Amino acid sequence: MLLTLQAAFTLFQITISGAVIDTFNNQEPLIQPYNALDCPIDIPLSCSNKTEVENSCCFEYPSGIFLQAQFWDARPSVGPKDMFTMHGVWPDRCDGSYDQFCRLFSPIKSARAILEQFGENQLLDEMDRVWKNIRGNDDYLWVHEFNKHGTCMNTLKPSCYDQGNYRENQNVVDFYKRSMQLFKTLPTYQWLAQSGIVPSNSKLYTREEIESSLEEHFGHPVFVSCRGNMLQEVWYFYKLHGSIVAGDFVPIDTVRASRCPSKGVRYLPK
Repeated sequence: MLLTLQAAFTLFQITISGAVIDTFNNQEPLIQPYNALDCPIDIPLSCSNKTEVENSCCFEYPSGIFLQAQFWDARPSVGPKDMFTMHGVWPDRCDGSYDQFCRLFSPIKSARAILEQFGENQLLDEMDRVWKNIRGNDDYLWVHEFNKHGTCMNTLKPSCYDQGNYRENQNVVDFYKRSMQLFKTLPTYQWLAQSGIVPSNSKLYTREEIESSLEEHFGHPVFVSCRGNMLQEVWYFYKLHGSIVAGDFVPIDTVRASRCPSKGVRYLPK
């Protein structure tokens, strides 16, 4: 199960133009700009290399494990009644630790304003529907997700784009595009429903029933989280082959143990 997005990124016909000074985390290694569609096919899968991989815009490092997190907010009800909503896509290091807020000198202030500037109206419509903040200000959540997590994705740095073609905040747009594209491959509500697991005010489920249903469709064990005994969140884990912009997210087993009781799990309707 690979998510290949080359067709969606034909606008990135970038040519390699030599080394660029990188200021990521206030360091200055040489970075080679990449053609998003032409990363070497022998680039190893993230967190799978046997030898050191040169700092590259085609290989995600120091992060290498990615998780796509989804909410089920029923109390209060948030988002469509038949969909889990988007929380975010987060990069973890191979040992399970993680970085956050990696480029504090360039935080964004409004994701909505940036996406409107790029004419991404359809993307905004999708985000308005499923990338929801339980506190009501969706743009605040979007900004938080990029500033905390997107800035720590090495292959999304502005220096990884051909500076002759790069438009300010293009990497921000790519972060939201990729996040939504990955989310749309993971219809958690429908997968559970196919196993007879549907929201109910009275029925109780076991953690194993929920995990087994999602594993059957995703192909790997997943992480489920509860607030008390109420199902609240599902995480799907990946490694990455290539760059964030045009690479393949490769599903893997969860690297964390679920946080739900073994039985008596409530999956409440919105």
